[in-house]
Amino acid sequence: MLPAQQGYDRAITVFSPDGRLYQVEYAIETVRRGTVAVGVKCKDGIVIAVEEKPRKLQISETAQKIFQIDDHVGVAAAGYIPDARSQVDNARFFSQSNKMIYDEPVEVETIAKHLADQCQQYTQYAGVRPYGVALILGGVVNNIPELYLTDPSGTYISYDAIAIGSGSDAVTDFLEKTYKEDLSLDDAATLASAGIYLSSEDKEGTSHIRMAYIKKETGLYELVSDEQITKYATAAKEKYPHEQK
Repeated sequence: MLPAQQGYDRAITVFSPDGRLYQVEYAIETVRRGTVAVGVKCKDGIVIAVEEKPRKLQISETAQKIFQIDDHVGVAAAGYIPDARSQVDNARFFSQSNKMIYDEPVEVETIAKHLADQCQQYTQYAGVRPYGVALILGGVVNNIPELYLTDPSGTYISYDAIAIGSGSDAVTDFLEKTYKEDLSLDDAATLASAGIYLSSEDKEGTSHIRMAYIKKETGLYELVSDEQITKYATAAKEKYPHEQK
């Protein structure tokens, strides 16, 4: 006899008797198996950071998990990265269309809702599967930093700081204990680095960390240099030594 859930996990459009959509839950599990990504909002802007694990002979840029959506918006992804590329392309097209129609930068919440709506649609139609990726969207609009999370269920939520991917529960607990609203950009980048190290198996190097920020003073997306990441990583080990073990 087949397990009780098997009749319900073959289709995404059917709820189980206990109110679950198994395929959506499996998609969320895919996110949990991805390498960690962290987003932090601070008084000076937004910091997003990811852990990437390219092979030794792989060109690291091809393992991209952090993306620019518009001049003022960036995204960090965890989960099935081909799905992330699809959603990023969608977000870029949506952002440019909004700019052409309204002649103003699109709000981060508007992009998050647009992507979440698409994720939700993929939970109720036959012949498709849920997206196996979660995104942290960060940006600065009208001098206000905004940080949002979207997941495969179609949920989108605003956060001050959040982590997704492998070990994200522990990283989120760490952020909840250490986050302060008056963090500077450097402090936020240091905190994000500490979050990456908390989840990562590599506690020493920085080649597995990629980071970007959107500064409040410029409102522009900017990749953080390797030298700056090393500085933030060193500061993280000094400021949060117990989290690096």
